[in-house]
Amino acid sequence: MSQLAESKGIILSSRNYKEKDKLVKIFTESAGKMMFYVKGIHRQNQPIAPALLPFTEAIYIGHFHNEGLSFVNSVKDVHSFRKIQEDIFLSGYGTYLLNLVDAAIEDRQYDPNLFQFTHQALQRMDQGDDPEIITNIFEIQLLQRFGISPVWTHCAVCGKTQGKFDYSSKYGGVLCENHWELDHHRYHADPRAVHFVRLFSAISYDRISGIDLKEETKQKIRQLIDLLYEEYVGIHLKSKKFIDQMKSWEHIMKPTDEATKENPADE
Repeated sequence: MSQLAESKGIILSSRNYKEKDKLVKIFTESAGKMMFYVKGIHRQNQPIAPALLPFTEAIYIGHFHNEGLSFVNSVKDVHSFRKIQEDIFLSGYGTYLLNLVDAAIEDRQYDPNLFQFTHQALQRMDQGDDPEIITNIFEIQLLQRFGISPVWTHCAVCGKTQGKFDYSSKYGGVLCENHWELDHHRYHADPRAVHFVRLFSAISYDRISGIDLKEETKQKIRQLIDLLYEEYVGIHLKSKKFIDQMKSWEHIMKPTDEATKENPADE
C-alpha cells in the first residue's frame, strides 16, 4: 500500500544507485526507518540534494510504502547539524549513533521516543557537548531496544542504592560491595565507571552540561560499555572501530585540556 505522506526525518545513511540516483535510509518520526529511492539526485541544482546529506533533519514528503522502496518527492524545513558535518571527530561519533539506531530497530518500526532521543543526541553534540558522554548515554539507554534491561538503580541482591558497585551478568544488574563475593565472574569494573554508567542510564540530555570527566574515567566507562555490548548485543560496527582508532590520533589534531576535572556534584 502506498500513500502520499510527510514526516520529519533524520538521514541514517545513503548510497549511490545506478548513475544518477540514490538509495537513502531515513529514520522518520511517523513511520520508523524506511529506505527511499531518489531519482536524479546527482543532476545539477537538484533542490532536495541538501536534505539528503549526512547529519540532516527535514520534513520529507513523498510516497511511503508499507513494502519495498519509498519515494521522496520534496522536502521542507531542512536543518543541518553543521558542526557535526564539518568536524571529523564529531562525525565519527554521530555516524556511530546513527548506525546503532539502524541496528536497534526493524524497518517501519514506529518509535517516536527513539526518534526524539536521537534528535536530542545529535543536537547536543552539534551544540558543543562532550561527544563521548553523549555517546555513552545513548549506548546505555539504547540497550532496551536490544531487549536488555540491566538493573542500575540498586543492588540486585539487597536493594542498596549508595556505595561502590560492580556489574554482574549472573544477577542482571549491579551488585553492591557487600555482595561482590556472590559472583566471582562479575565484570571487576572500575567503581567510578559503574557510578557514571548508573547515572547515564537515567539522565536526560538537558542535564549533562555539568558533567566533566577525566580521560582516565572516560576510558574506564568505555571499557565497561564495550563489555556490555559484547556480551548482550554482539554487533561490530565499522563506525565503532573508527572512533576507537580515532582516540589514538585525535590528540595530534585537537588541543588537550589539562584542567579537565570531574564534577563532584554528580556523584
